[in-house]
Amino acid sequence: MLALVIVVLIMLVGSAICSATETALFSVSLVRVKQLAQSKKPATLALLAIRQKMNRPIATVVIINNIFNIVGSIVIGSMAAKILGDAWLGVFSAMLTFLIIVFSEIVPKTLGERYAEDLALLVAIPLQFLTFLFTPLVWLMEKVTTPFTQGKKISTTNEAEIRFLATIGRQEGVIEDDEAEMIQRVFRLNDLTAADLMTPRVIITYLWGNSTLGEVKQQTIRSQHTRIIVLKDSLDEVIGVVLKDELLTAMIEGATNQQVVTLTRPVRFVPETMRADKLLQAFQFRREHLMVVLDEYGGVSGVVTLEDVLEVLTGEIVDETDRSIDLQQIARKRRERLLKAKGIDENASN
Repeated sequence: MLALVIVVLIMLVGSAICSATETALFSVSLVRVKQLAQSKKPATLALLAIRQKMNRPIATVVIINNIFNIVGSIVIGSMAAKILGDAWLGVFSAMLTFLIIVFSEIVPKTLGERYAEDLALLVAIPLQFLTFLFTPLVWLMEKVTTPFTQGKKISTTNEAEIRFLATIGRQEGVIEDDEAEMIQRVFRLNDLTAADLMTPRVIITYLWGNSTLGEVKQQTIRSQHTRIIVLKDSLDEVIGVVLKDELLTAMIEGATNQQVVTLTRPVRFVPETMRADKLLQAFQFRREHLMVVLDEYGGVSGVVTLEDVLEVLTGEIVDETDRSIDLQQIARKRRERLLKAKGIDENASN
């Protein structure tokens, strides 16, 4: 009788370890494993190798688990028939099935999910060794199952998951509200274009290139902008950009007859469809703060600044010189009124 109890315990414990191991390996995320592997500890490196190629280690666990269950059931059934007789064999089988379900499946899998990281690190190195020992059998199983398991490789993570994790992290207090909001805003850079961020042409501040500094003195002083575009003959003929402080410096020095065009710097033109993240890279690479946005026909659609792009990440930036907090909103409303007066439905055209 004692031998029967020992064999039952061996089968239950062995099957439970396999169930807990399988659950733990699937529960710990690959991102977390890669983070742990940065410590270069043997267990973390072994776990990373397992998680990056799960088919063979999992096949090894499944094979061992079935050895415990199938072989154990055969041995236990034979011993139980001799010890208990046919009359009690049915009752014993029912009790054994209950024990397997509870103590070899439900309990170990629950614990494996709850303590996934610790358990996965604990079994990583032994599992690598067992996978090596079972290589011939695992290779055979791999060849048999390959036609059914081939498919598109699943990404480690995606944008939607990261945004959702940021929301969950904020709700659980793992990250601060401002940090979660910043993460959400970063992804908006890919969703917005220059047309979404620009100041439309209807309220662009500009100077004529052939004007003298004396003629634009009051306009320059009243301007809230540090950079002002310079035009030739029309709004669609931008010849560059001028810095307000250079204009004021020249005025103070008495160069009132000097033309604005002499102080003009080159300006870059970008299409309306250029994404905000690409705009940010362009601003950084060229070390500029203002670009002119062109529509599909090459006409000036508006201007976009580095501040416009940064506001996607930080929210509205208002300094002490701003008299109107949302000039873009004002411009949109004005544009809608102009189009409506002409009988044009902007939404229909889109």
